[in-house]
Amino acid sequence: MPLPLLFIGIGAVAGALGVGKSAKAVVDVNSANKLNKSATALIEDARDLLERQRLACGRSLEKLGEEKLFILNSSITQFLDGFTRIKNVEFANTEGLDELSRLHIDSKEFEELQELSSFAGAVAGGAAAGVAGGAITAFGAYGAAQTFAVASTGTAIATLHGAAATNATLAFFGGGSLAVNGLGIVGGMVVLGGLVAGPALMTMGFVAGAAAKKNLEKAKINKAEALETAAQSEAASLQCEAIRRRTYVFYNLLARLDSYLLPLIYRMEDILKDEGDDYRQYGDESKKAIASCVSVAVAVKAVLDTPLLTEEGLLTSESEQTVRKTEDFANGLEAN
Repeated sequence: MPLPLLFIGIGAVAGALGVGKSAKAVVDVNSANKLNKSATALIEDARDLLERQRLACGRSLEKLGEEKLFILNSSITQFLDGFTRIKNVEFANTEGLDELSRLHIDSKEFEELQELSSFAGAVAGGAAAGVAGGAITAFGAYGAAQTFAVASTGTAIATLHGAAATNATLAFFGGGSLAVNGLGIVGGMVVLGGLVAGPALMTMGFVAGAAAKKNLEKAKINKAEALETAAQSEAASLQCEAIRRRTYVFYNLLARLDSYLLPLIYRMEDILKDEGDDYRQYGDESKKAIASCVSVAVAVKAVLDTPLLTEEGLLTSESEQTVRKTEDFANGLEAN
């Protein structure tokens, strides 16, 4: 073979190999781009879903806190005003009390109710001034004792507009956009029951100008991490949904109890007006009415005392038990 033809042949083979590698590189780049776009879409969709669930959950907790404050500042305050005027109260021999109440009643309950009422007045005063938003959310998420603990630093509860910032779970539900500020998706998912062991991907940073093979391998890693993060975000979204549903159950339960309590308070006020303030002088029906009123007030307090969330953002088993017991109690009232 003439020498020039040999070089031409070698050049052709080399050119063919080069073209093949170039074509493979183009395919790899295209594959990497598709994987990266898919990974980014997964992250954005998961982030958007969690953002919607977070906002809805935060609103529901705040609404529950507002309902708790409303009942404390209205029905419970009115109940305390009337009941504390009655002298010589003794429920031990009150006919019908055992059937009406399955909750323990003692003097401590009333002392704590009075403390709660004062607490509610302070928070409501702060809310009117626009500085108690965090405290209201905290009151929705936690029981009375835990909410008092938030204020145990010496700062008046009415001034705790930043109360949510003292707790990671509350900061997640009451903070800013996940994409802008607040705890963000990482902190939020960590506090929601430790659903995330490591950092989640908020953005997908891809290496520009890398070799095609390296870029494709990196894209595969990005996609795998995106799938894991999306699964974690979905779990956190489901947790938010579960919290929101439990919050609605508590809200409706409180409203239901309040609808029973108010007529009984009016009846108690009529008894005070017509029969005086000595419980020993009341007739059996009047004693039963007072006992019923107290029973419902204590049931309301039991709901107020029950925390919905742990510090880690998980639903408490206590809240589930309170719902079951209180619904049984309310059903018993209806049966009577």
